[in-house]
Amino acid sequence: MSYSSFASFYDSLTYNVEYEKRADYLCSLIERYQHDAGITLDLACGTGSLTVALAKRGLDVYGIDGSPSMLSIAQQKAAENELNILFLCQQMQSIDLYGTVDTVFCSLDSINHITNENDVLKTFERVSLFLNPDGYFIFDINTIYKHKHVLGDQVFVYDTDDVYCVWQNRYEEKSNRVGITLDFFGREGNAYYRSSEHFYERAYSTEHIVSLLEKAGMETVGLFDDLTFDSPKEETQRIVVVAKKI
Repeated sequence: MSYSSFASFYDSLTYNVEYEKRADYLCSLIERYQHDAGITLDLACGTGSLTVALAKRGLDVYGIDGSPSMLSIAQQKAAENELNILFLCQQMQSIDLYGTVDTVFCSLDSINHITNENDVLKTFERVSLFLNPDGYFIFDINTIYKHKHVLGDQVFVYDTDDVYCVWQNRYEEKSNRVGITLDFFGREGNAYYRSSEHFYERAYSTEHIVSLLEKAGMETVGLFDDLTFDSPKEETQRIVVVAKKI
C-alpha cells in the first residue's frame, strides 16, 4: 500500500508521537546492551521524523519505507535539517541492502501492518540476513490487548489546522485484526476535499513474535513496556522487542 493520501496528513495527525523522546529512548536501549549502533537502518521510516532525530544524535542512519509519498516528505525533511540521509523505497519483507548493518530500528507498530505471518517471518529473515553478527533488531508492536480493548470497534476524530480526519475501526477477534478506514477532509482555501485510506493491522502474541525471530536466526534478549525499561503488563498497549542476531 502506498499510503499516498495518508502521507499528506501523517505529520499533522502524529504531532503527539514525541519523536525526540523516542530517539533518546532507542539510543538509551542500545547503550543498555552496550551496543555500538554503527550503520543503522530505520525500517518503515514513514515521513522520516525519527530518522532525522536519530541522525541529529550522531547515528549513521538511513531509512526504508514502501511508500514513495512518505519518502518524498522524508527527503524534504532531511534537506530542511541539512542532513544527507539515504532513503530507499522497499517493502519490509523484501528489503535488499547494499551491505550489512549493525542496528535495525522499526518503530510505531509498523510490524502490525504486516497481516500475514509468513510475511512477518520473511521480514525478520531479511533483517537477519543483513544484520552483522551480534547486531540488534529493535522494534515495537501493538498488543492484542490494545487491538481488542483500545482500538476495537472505535471511531476517532481529529481536527487540525490542515485536516479533519475521521478514523473508523472494525475489530476481527478471530484474527486479531483491526480494519482501519481513514477519511481525510483536507482544507484548500475555503473548501475541503475528501480522500480516504483503508488498511488492516494485526496483533501477534509475544510468544509468536519470539518464535518467528528464532526461526529467522535472532534471539529475543529484551521485552519492555513502551518507552520504559519495565516488563510488559497485562494491559500494556505497545511492547518494545529487543532481538540479537545469533
